[in-house]
Amino acid sequence: MPMSDQPLTLVALLHGPDQRGLVARAAGWIFERGGNILHADQHRDEDEGVFFQRIEWVPPAGAKPAAEEKAFLAYAREELRMNAVVTDSARRPRLVLFVSKAEHCFHDIVLRWRAGEFPCEIVGVVSNHRDLAAAARGYELKFFHLPVSATTKAQAEVRQLALLRRLGADVVVLARYMQVLSGDFLAAFGKPVINIHHSFLPAFAGGRPYHQAHERGVKLIGATAHYATAVLDDGPIIHQDVTRVTHRHSVEDLIHKGRDLEKLVLAQALRWHLENRVLVFGRKTVVFD
Repeated sequence: MPMSDQPLTLVALLHGPDQRGLVARAAGWIFERGGNILHADQHRDEDEGVFFQRIEWVPPAGAKPAAEEKAFLAYAREELRMNAVVTDSARRPRLVLFVSKAEHCFHDIVLRWRAGEFPCEIVGVVSNHRDLAAAARGYELKFFHLPVSATTKAQAEVRQLALLRRLGADVVVLARYMQVLSGDFLAAFGKPVINIHHSFLPAFAGGRPYHQAHERGVKLIGATAHYATAVLDDGPIIHQDVTRVTHRHSVEDLIHKGRDLEKLVLAQALRWHLENRVLVFGRKTVVFD
């Protein structure tokens, strides 16, 4: 996929108890080492007294990114007393798509990736059905059919985890994958899993949300991208959007209108995640957009 010709940058996400001078001290450390800050943003949670910050900078000429990351992490933890993660723009996370039969989110993500919108490598497509096998192979993506049933779910998840380890997956995207991942699976994987749910959570969690919305006579329908957790449709929300509907719209109309939302919401959430703009704190996220 197309690679950016931008200079290598480092990105740090920090959070911890608010203190005076945090912005100046972090910026000063980068300045003193000869780095150049490209973007900095911060937020203070007034209820929790927690400070959040994202800094993106170009390291000094000739510096080794790994050494700069290690040095900043040590400074953040030991001097600033902040939790921190640091990554560099040269890293392209290895992404695996989980799909079922619905294809709109699958095609949208893959086409955006092929156009260079997502700084990652899609290393596999996993499905409990064969419906999208030909499409995946048409994109020259590896396709893995791992059937799931009520009686084989545990065994299927063992096979999925083994495959993710073999592929070196850094993140999983559930592109309308219509199976619930167990808490044991999520704990064993231990890396981000991003899901798109076809409702404006927390409304209409679970199955058939468009039918639920139609029965309730809502005037807005939505889509929600969130990190998957052991509790169904309850993980930290990354992005949401809505569109208006009326009493004249059928369930099929809601499904049709909702598909566009699902694609856009999932794409934006994935972009923010891959650009290291999302900081999870408890059940919430801070998104530095």
